Amino acid sequence: MGAFAAKGRGIASPSRRGLLKGFGAAALVSAPGMAWAQQALLADVSGPAKALMDRAVVIDMLGPLSLDFTSDAFRDALTAEEAEEFRTSGVTAFHNSYGVGGPDAHQSVLQYMAAWNGFVARNAGLFTLVDRAEDIQAAKDSGKIAVIMGVQNSSHFRTADDVELFYDLGQRVSQLTYNSQNRLGSGSTDRVDGGVSDFGASIIAKMNEIGMLVDVSHCGDQTTLDAIEISERPIAITHSNCRALNDHPRLKTDEAIRKLAAKGGVMGITGVRNFVRGEEPTSVEHIVDHIDHVAQLTGIEHVGVGTDTDLNGYDDMSPEMNKMLRASYKGSYAFRDKLDTDGFDDPAKFYHLTEALLRRGYGDDDVLLIMGGNFQRLLTEIWSDHDAYLEKKAAKEAEKASGDGE
Repeated sequence: MGAFAAKGRGIASPSRRGLLKGFGAAALVSAPGMAWAQQALLADVSGPAKALMDRAVVIDMLGPLSLDFTSDAFRDALTAEEAEEFRTSGVTAFHNSYGVGGPDAHQSVLQYMAAWNGFVARNAGLFTLVDRAEDIQAAKDSGKIAVIMGVQNSSHFRTADDVELFYDLGQRVSQLTYNSQNRLGSGSTDRVDGGVSDFGASIIAKMNEIGMLVDVSHCGDQTTLDAIEISERPIAITHSNCRALNDHPRLKTDEAIRKLAAKGGVMGITGVRNFVRGEEPTSVEHIVDHIDHVAQLTGIEHVGVGTDTDLNGYDDMSPEMNKMLRASYKGSYAFRDKLDTDGFDDPAKFYHLTEALLRRGYGDDDVLLIMGGNFQRLLTEIWSDHDAYLEKKAAKEAEKASGDGE
């Protein structure tokens, strides 16, 4: 999921604002305590769950800022109502990532990065772009929302040198393939999976060197295993679920989950309905089943959340956008009438998940790890490699300059 949309209205159109619809900025800021809309969205959330969310660094490791984002919206700033939805969510950091590929992927991603950087700048009172891992905690401390820029494909890397180019433009995570074969490897819906190519291995090596996180969420089984083995650094499955609980090609095998964890990686569990369960009902409790499964396989330190949706979810998209989205995926995705999971389909979804984890018996410390602590640890480890890369690069340049001067 998460294909980059080029048509339709932008962020949080009126049909998708839910309880915020019709409430102006004055109503939002004049209510004592939390805004009325926040109180309504969180009405069924317990005090302990709210307290944990207040403490948590919440990282949605695949959270597009909008599913309907368009070129028109790039020129706009958020309204007060739309900004309030983000604040209500309790999310500290969104990994804002879309599937951008095709024959013009390099140019397309250049435009994509420029557009999103501009959008964040126009909404600087709410968002802050992530450069280093400590920017996530800084956003939490300042009451802002951190935006991690990623791409759900790596077709824009024409050579290994392009990894550094896009890092400098702000990209911090790159998914190797998006469902289908590219130069790096195979996707989850390919009929045959040939694994990571030589070119793919060179890109992984450069990502390791420069400090960009490798993501294999949409990769095929062999490509996933190859990437885990080839990478000298831990990698991530930012948004997938467990095939042991739901036989779906986009989900990950126990073998892959174990090997990911053995290298220090983290897996984000998604709330896309057909990835959560193959039958009805499908609720937030079944999302916790996948968290349970990863925790039991690997330990609690290797599981997090990557919703693979924006604040309001797929089912609130316009009928036209919904139809276009469904048509862009193979039949093996097995979409049902609804795309979102019950109890995990509004801006308060992380509160509902926290509530469900507490009901399941998870302790506070474990909930804090799941909500974002585990991904925060992984991102800190991977992104700190960039400092060593810069030192090594500077040393080489100094050595070259010294040699040229002799």
